[in-house]
Amino acid sequence: MIRATITLGTVLLTVATTQNLAQEQQFETVMTPAFSPITWERLVNAEQEPENWLMYSGTLDSQRYSALDEINTSNVSQLEMKWAYQIPVIDRAETVPLVVDGIMFITEAPSNVVAVDAQTGRQYWRYDHEMPDDLRICCGRNNRGVAILGETLFMSTLDAHLVAIDARTGNLLWDVEVAAHDSGYSKTAAPLIVKDKVVTGIAGGEFGIRGFIDAYDAATGELAWRTYTVPGEGEPGNDTWAGDSWKTGGAATWITGAYDAELNQVYWGTGNPGPDWNGDARLGDNLYSDSALALDGDTGEIVWHFQFTPHDVHDWDAIQVPILADINFEGRERKVMMWANRNAWFYTIDRTNGQFLKGAPFATQTWAQELDVNGRPIRVPGMEPTYEGIMVSPPITGGTNWYSAGFSKQTGLFYVTSFDGEQIFFKRDEDYEEGERFTGGGGRYDQPMDAFHSSIRAINPETIEIEWEFPIMPRSSAGITTTAGGLVFTGSADGYFFALDAASGEELWNISLGARVHAAPISFEVEGKQYVSIASGNVLYTFALRD
Repeated sequence: MIRATITLGTVLLTVATTQNLAQEQQFETVMTPAFSPITWERLVNAEQEPENWLMYSGTLDSQRYSALDEINTSNVSQLEMKWAYQIPVIDRAETVPLVVDGIMFITEAPSNVVAVDAQTGRQYWRYDHEMPDDLRICCGRNNRGVAILGETLFMSTLDAHLVAIDARTGNLLWDVEVAAHDSGYSKTAAPLIVKDKVVTGIAGGEFGIRGFIDAYDAATGELAWRTYTVPGEGEPGNDTWAGDSWKTGGAATWITGAYDAELNQVYWGTGNPGPDWNGDARLGDNLYSDSALALDGDTGEIVWHFQFTPHDVHDWDAIQVPILADINFEGRERKVMMWANRNAWFYTIDRTNGQFLKGAPFATQTWAQELDVNGRPIRVPGMEPTYEGIMVSPPITGGTNWYSAGFSKQTGLFYVTSFDGEQIFFKRDEDYEEGERFTGGGGRYDQPMDAFHSSIRAINPETIEIEWEFPIMPRSSAGITTTAGGLVFTGSADGYFFALDAASGEELWNISLGARVHAAPISFEVEGKQYVSIASGNVLYTFALRD
């Protein structure tokens, strides 16, 4: 991959005379300007107001597609930085901001949120959530975003709370403890609004938790329903867990889902069973781990499920954001769910009933010979972790991971960050102790990361063929956003933010931001001007065309 010599330093020097970094000045805490309350109708029809970014994935179908086209294939090379917001906590920023009528809401590690002017980065207010000293977390002090309904923001917190915040002032409205943080429960994902409820998942699968998906009344914080992702005694699927293993079964729900308003179905991915790598402790398929769940939006009842990796022993969480679309499939219109799974297989599924339609590997894998007619993997014998260790592809980090894929309404293609790697998997015997890690093994690389291949791949969901790929070295862990300007925006681990031609995969623009891009970009519009924002390191950068 050949890169241009444009760097962040060059850009900062260029714009310094006309633009200020958001925190070069200190501002008093003030109310945001008035904005039109975000009704449920606006959320359902979010694609009709592309000037805003109203939820984590942009729209309820999670396509991450912006209808804005001021920035396009012919002029994207003219992008320049307009402002930058320095997140005070030095940590890996995974935030995906919301933009509402020119106001941007940015989450910060570990569980804070700030409101800024989306045109300048000028701060209005901030909310800081006080954390206990005894947090038990797996994978970083992260927060990925908020949800909004009316004039209220909703944020998950690292100590397993759900909070409601006044979007105009930053004042706390209510605070609900979802689960006990000292037992290993935590929360990092942006919630999803469904009608008058806040739907939210749980993290902590490495600590022997029992996963669930919740819905809370947006006005009061009262629990409306809870659906466990590990069925208890007497519930359908409990017999897929040997003995009492269901009590520590994991199946966390740590990334935001999607929703189909016509079907009234919530779609959510579930994580690996626990312990992660020693399947001897939990014989059986381990429902509903590593699955896509379709839930009734009013009751949380499981309408259907699709399990990608029964009895997972490689930690291949199915926590990818489900992407919903109506596509032409084999001669007729189908309502599908597209899913590039951590297990390195891509799936096209009928989202009305969970029927498997088509699947194929999109990244290197050595564990499954093929998928049967129902989409169940036919395993290669002898690929389970051993006490000594065994080499398997994909690695623990997967053929992809939690970072969002994208779909373009223009091209009809699905875009995913992919990784072709391998890892030595091993297991060990381990007893469960509440609040302590319960993984039953692990993995290690026997080669450096630059020995492996990483790329952005464009997949046709009807044929499941890879239409093109754009190689990345080193690997990427950034999400993807597509636009009506014919573009794919994403980033890479070596700090590049770049734009590709959505039809061909040709790189059209890039800039070095100097730190790992570990979030997904958004696009929005203020006063007729289109912007693109992305977090890199602990800074949020915002770009637009040269004036």
